[in-house]
Amino acid sequence: MSCRCYIVPPHLFRAIAQSPLNPEHVRKAAEASLAAHDHISAARQERTWKILQEKKSNRNARVQASPFVPESLLQRLSASDAVDEASRTRAKRDLRHLQGLMGRAKQVGADAKGTQEAASRTVAHNNVYNASNTWDDEKLPGRLERAQGEPPAKDLDVNKAYDNVGHVLRFYEQHFGWKSIDNQNAPVTCSVHFGEHYGNAFWSPETMQMVFGDGNMLLCNFTGCVDVIGHELAHAVTDNTSPLDYSDQAGALNEHISDVFGIMAKQQVENETSEEADWLIGEDCLLPDVKGVAFRSMKEPGKAYDDERFGKDPQVDSFAQWEAIAEDRGGVHIFSGIPNKAFYLSAVAFGGYSWEIAGKIWWRAMNCGKVPPRCTFQQFADITVECAEELFDVEAAKLVRQAWNTVGVIRGI
Repeated sequence: MSCRCYIVPPHLFRAIAQSPLNPEHVRKAAEASLAAHDHISAARQERTWKILQEKKSNRNARVQASPFVPESLLQRLSASDAVDEASRTRAKRDLRHLQGLMGRAKQVGADAKGTQEAASRTVAHNNVYNASNTWDDEKLPGRLERAQGEPPAKDLDVNKAYDNVGHVLRFYEQHFGWKSIDNQNAPVTCSVHFGEHYGNAFWSPETMQMVFGDGNMLLCNFTGCVDVIGHELAHAVTDNTSPLDYSDQAGALNEHISDVFGIMAKQQVENETSEEADWLIGEDCLLPDVKGVAFRSMKEPGKAYDDERFGKDPQVDSFAQWEAIAEDRGGVHIFSGIPNKAFYLSAVAFGGYSWEIAGKIWWRAMNCGKVPPRCTFQQFADITVECAEELFDVEAAKLVRQAWNTVGVIRGI
């Protein structure tokens, strides 16, 4: 089963809620976040199966140019007093263009080239809204603060979210030729200032947008971390390439893919090679007095933090440590450390920038049509080995196989 993806995993909130060292208001906030996580867990499940059913029924049928673009967003922007006349004019133009695309059904395969050419003439809209500290999902996205192409706003979080979404979108297009989250230039919507001192960020499959809390005395700066934004947007990309169920090994792979593409976007922004990078996810989200370096370490799963208020990082880095558990939807945030370590080992073995070889292999795996919704670690490992040989050569395949062998997924090399 699937759910909304939160950058802060449930086991971390559970540890915060149970630690007597945390103030009562922090423990209660953690409990509320944990309850919300469980309450909305069916949303991604429903969306994943809907996507799969649509793909099955539309193989030989007509499809829309972009199934995710919210026309209402552009309609609001075209009439908003919060932007200047030039911005409203652009919104009206884009709305007409969008409605034209939606009205022209494309035949899969025959018109694929024409659809790609149309997409190449547009740019994905990156719009950031202010949720004004509401807890009500139905009030999202909130008040528009910065639309695509506009100058910086007065709100620092708005600008950080806008800039980092831009970095991630450019990363996908530059290295994989992929436009926005669906390869059809769907708008990317973000809402900042969600809730009161809400210490989390998440991708909402119901509203197709990112949502950021302001943080609290332990967790903060979600808008300022490009790897966090890259992680969350990658869940939407996964839905549009090889939708993975969000439980057990498939769910851990879903989390893994998001960590992989989030960390690569971060490494590009920081211009770091695989050897130079720290391979930390969310390193700027922990406050200085926390005994830890990040939410997760792809290089050393299980060693990202060890704080009395948080507990110890529960991630594992070997398939020998995998077990069937009930919490965290089968341990999707715990066992993702296993494939994370495999990708890290592959990238370092190839050398250079992570997206040059290892990233291309993982991207091909997600787009080759061989990844099933309930994919296992073994299946995914085999697919990456095959893709390595198809894209590069036998030696590349051996390096990838060696990485999976090191974490215990593939036996023998």
